[in-house]
This record gives sequence, structure tokens and C-alpha cells, in this order.
Amino acid sequence: MGEAIFLSAGVPDPKRGAEYATTADTVAITAAVSALVHVTLGRRPLVWGGHPAITPMICVVAEEIGVDYSRWVQLYQSRFFQDEFPEDNARFQNVTYVDEVQGNREQSLRAMREKMFTDHKFKAAVFIGGMGGIVDEFDLFSRLQRNAAVVPVVSTGGAALKLAERLGTVATDLKDDLDYVALFHRHLGISVREERFRRPEDQPQDVEKRYWRPSATP
Repeated sequence: MGEAIFLSAGVPDPKRGAEYATTADTVAITAAVSALVHVTLGRRPLVWGGHPAITPMICVVAEEIGVDYSRWVQLYQSRFFQDEFPEDNARFQNVTYVDEVQGNREQSLRAMREKMFTDHKFKAAVFIGGMGGIVDEFDLFSRLQRNAAVVPVVSTGGAALKLAERLGTVATDLKDDLDYVALFHRHLGISVREERFRRPEDQPQDVEKRYWRPSATP
């Protein structure tokens, strides 16, 4: 999975993260997650840590695209949260469950994230909305995947806005371009000409061989 894309996203809960909820745009978060799945699925492996608000969004879009999405996605979950797993987990056959650190929520999350970030070589990470956990994932990802690009979608607010403040300089379109499909094509380097492939093993290694070409005129 050398071309894998990591998704870090969440919808802030005003009760647990008021500072993030005040700037978050839930409509933009939903649109950005949907656009990312649309751009990547069948073209790049997509990896994320299960989130009860995000996994159902991904599931809906994935089922509309005619590829074997169980082969293109990798979902990670900590067993610490096994009583809260979304029912949609069952639709993703490629789920890695990471043992909890007994009784410790933060250490359990860190163990899951370390496994995610050491199991794969990522091309990029996309950060959408979210709360403090997004910041934690950003910090760990940046340390363990130093050569990967980081793409904070600032227009979704929440923790993504905080990441932009920490980075200091981010591309202007991450702040004001709401055409998320075009945004991800640009920032992830995925050509609109790339075909989708049903399974990763069906995809040519040579990127140019993945491009669609007009049918020959008889």
C-alpha cells in the first residue's frame, strides 16, 4: 500500500469539544469525506480509524461505486470501544482490531494509531473537521510518516483549522475552495483520467497505464 491515503476526520461534539464545534461546518465535513472517497476509491487504498460518525458516510459512498471496496479500504478499531462500534463495520470486511490497553482510553487509541501508521507506507494524510484526536493523529502521523503529505481541509473547521494554525502556511485553496472533488484530485495527485479498478491487483503499477482512453473509431 505504498500509495495509501490516510483519512483523519470527525464531527465535533459540542459537549466534549466546544472549542472545535464552534468553528466546525458539519455540511462541509460530510461533503469533504464523501468527495475523498469518490476521488480515491478504486484508485488508491484508503485507511482510517473507525469513527461512529465517519464510517457510515464512507459506507454510503463506497456502495455507490462499482468496485470491491472491501479490498480498497482498511479500517482500524481499538477494542477499547467495542461496545460503540458502528454497525457499518460489518460491511467492511477489511477491519483490523487492535487490543486495548486495559482501562486506558488514550493509550488504547495510541496503540491503534501506531499500528495504522506502521502497517502502511502512506502517500498523504487528509484531515477533515474533528476534535483533539485529529491533532493527536497529525502529530503521530507526521513523526512516523515523514515523507507523506499532510492535507488539512481548513474550510471544514474544527481541528483542521487548528492544524492550519500550527502549520503556519497552508495552500489558499484548502481554506476557501469548496469543490472538494477537484481539491483532492490536485492535492493527492490523482488524475481525473485514472480509471477505477475493481481490485488493487487489477491496477497497473505504471500510472499512465491507468488512464482511460477514448474508444477507437471503427
